[in-house]
Amino acid sequence: MDLEEKLQQIQQRYHELNQAMADPSIFDRPSEYAELTKEHTQLKELVEDFKRWKEARNLLEGNMELIEANEDPEITELAREENKELKTELEELEEEIKFKLIPKDPDDSKNCIVEIRAGTGGDEAALFAGDLFDMYRRYADSQNWKMSVLSVTDSEKGGFKEVVFELSGNEVYGKMKYESGVHRVQRVPETESQGRVHTSAATVAVLPEVNDDVEIRIDMKDVRVDTFRSSGAGGQHVNKTDSAIRLTHEPSGVVVECQQERSQHQNKEKALVMLKTKLYDMEMEKIRSERAADRKSQVSTGDRSAKIRTYNFPQGRLTDHRINLTLYNLDDIMKGNIGDVIKALRVEDNLEKLNAVMN
Repeated sequence: MDLEEKLQQIQQRYHELNQAMADPSIFDRPSEYAELTKEHTQLKELVEDFKRWKEARNLLEGNMELIEANEDPEITELAREENKELKTELEELEEEIKFKLIPKDPDDSKNCIVEIRAGTGGDEAALFAGDLFDMYRRYADSQNWKMSVLSVTDSEKGGFKEVVFELSGNEVYGKMKYESGVHRVQRVPETESQGRVHTSAATVAVLPEVNDDVEIRIDMKDVRVDTFRSSGAGGQHVNKTDSAIRLTHEPSGVVVECQQERSQHQNKEKALVMLKTKLYDMEMEKIRSERAADRKSQVSTGDRSAKIRTYNFPQGRLTDHRINLTLYNLDDIMKGNIGDVIKALRVEDNLEKLNAVMN
């Protein structure tokens, strides 16, 4: 299906919505009216763009007829000059329309919870998990996001066995969602006397935080609440009091912990948000899995078992396996400059979504 056919479909649907909203009886069905109004608003801008696109194309075709007739050299030259501007306008308008056709992910504007866990590789994997955490912390700073650490399990030789943190700000999940998956590192550990390159891994999970507009019902009778002392950094207060909270949702088996706040009450509140987020993500995972069956790549399906990226330190190379992207500025990337990687992933993801809409 080409762009014009798709826009004609949208225009037809827009006319149908106008007719439905003109029916006086629709006001007796407020929920239906609200849905129609929402869809009408979404399509109105595209219909107006389509009108502009047709007008520009008709002018272009009219000028081509004048040029072919070649009756007046002065008019012909004016038509050629105008066509240069019209072609540029049409190209820009088409790109704008295509961008608007891409289905919006309602979760993109949400804050998110990020979990980093050391995988295969022992102490080196824990150190790499710490490096990833530092990379995301610096990237968050560059985006003016706020980071709040929720839970930490330190490793004896540095880094983390596990670290969970919240990121809040503008378009957080929309950018961070591409980080979900297995991150593999290839480098020579500091403890390696032979200079051999070791391969280790860490798993990253990025979950959209549940807002109040998403209804996730939790019966607290199904939740076991345990208190314990924090195992992470936090000063004497954290280490001497049982302020950390662990929630176990028995029907699903989901376990969350929060240990970074100074009071048990604050930790419990944040742990409940984490639990709701995980339960919501479990439901969304079912939907993502169904969508993934119809998509060729794993760009944003949320498949956290897939190896998505390799960080090769001897070669200074980062490779994202989902889009065959290779960059040779690994030191810069590890300092938090991952914007180019995320941008490339978003472009590829949007192209996939657009192709799905157009077919």
